[in-house]
Amino acid sequence: MSIEIKIPSIGESITEVTLTTWLKEDGEFVEEGDILCEIESDKATVELPAEESGVLTRSVDEGTDLEIGAVIGSLAPGEGAPAPKKEEASEESSSESSSSESAPAPSSGDKNYPSPAARKIMDEKGLSAGDVQGTGKDGRITKADAMGAQKSASSSKTATTPEPKKDAIIEAQSPSVGGERGTRREKMTRLRKTIASRLTEAKNSTAMLTTFNEIDMHWIMELRKKYKEQFKEKHDIGLGFMSFFTKACAIALSEVPGVNAMIDGDEIVYHDYADIGIAVSTPKGLVVPNVRNAESLSLAQIEKEIKRLALKGRDGKLTLDEMSGGTFTITNGGVFGSMLSTPIINIPQSGILGMHNIVERPVAINGQVVVHPVMYTALSYDHRIVDGKESVTFLYRVKELIEDPARMLLDV
Repeated sequence: MSIEIKIPSIGESITEVTLTTWLKEDGEFVEEGDILCEIESDKATVELPAEESGVLTRSVDEGTDLEIGAVIGSLAPGEGAPAPKKEEASEESSSESSSSESAPAPSSGDKNYPSPAARKIMDEKGLSAGDVQGTGKDGRITKADAMGAQKSASSSKTATTPEPKKDAIIEAQSPSVGGERGTRREKMTRLRKTIASRLTEAKNSTAMLTTFNEIDMHWIMELRKKYKEQFKEKHDIGLGFMSFFTKACAIALSEVPGVNAMIDGDEIVYHDYADIGIAVSTPKGLVVPNVRNAESLSLAQIEKEIKRLALKGRDGKLTLDEMSGGTFTITNGGVFGSMLSTPIINIPQSGILGMHNIVERPVAINGQVVVHPVMYTALSYDHRIVDGKESVTFLYRVKELIEDPARMLLDV
């Protein structure tokens, strides 16, 4: 008797997900615990394991939006055999390549076997399996392979198109434009749709305003230069700027609690702790995991936590708990070269700090003009909670702590 494979519940607020990738082929024998597919919610991507061993029957294509509890396939326990080995797959592929085009579709172990998403693109562009070089498991054609082949085919077609006759008067008057003018469409991922929705909601539902300041990074860079080797040797982690800014923000939040608050109905919720979200750019979009209780962590602990969260974000392994909550956010556009920006609040929070690139600029020190490394910073805040005085006080406090790091130790 077949066992239905259903989309499990992955969070209280999540009602829909997208099946992004099948990792096992239709008809393939899988062992208990093998990962069948990846499903993406508006917050994270999770893997779905097989509850029992058996032959997989898929009933849903990649890219399908599904509700929690939806059936995506079934397992027939005790039937079938393990997927063919690579040597066997190669022999099968060779024998089938000599058959006519009307022969049945290749088995799941054959090379150049397209995924459903790749097959759709290939059919639209009139490409066969022989036109595409597969880079997936066992040579399987992925969606990216099909899209790349689509571009190559277009380029080839353009290259072989004969040039227009030069004696045509209208063509002489209007020369053809060189270069490709192709377009392509891709379905928005659930994460991207959620990001778009939340950013639009933040713009429309908050009284957002941004204040700016500049920070002289000379002293903190000198401190980092002096102790970075000893710091790494003792704590086994590099000393960056994010830990200083996270710590400085945690201190400033305790002194200006409005920036660490949020609106809930007709009440304002103040937090006695600082769960600071660090915006991380990943291949699938921007995610914001949280450094919990940043006010009680050392610089080394903050650095380790940021690195751990960034690596999990890059690999798509962040959990819902790591991305939920948060009382304040820091985003660092400076790593991409941004000089200045107005970051959008991560609702329902009331503040977000934007860091930018560090550039050498002339600075007046004790009546003398010297060249120091300077960073522009921006604080976007919800004016419904935070007054102008509070926002400026918060950002200036961060400036004080970064320009004189000893203040963090002395609590002054």
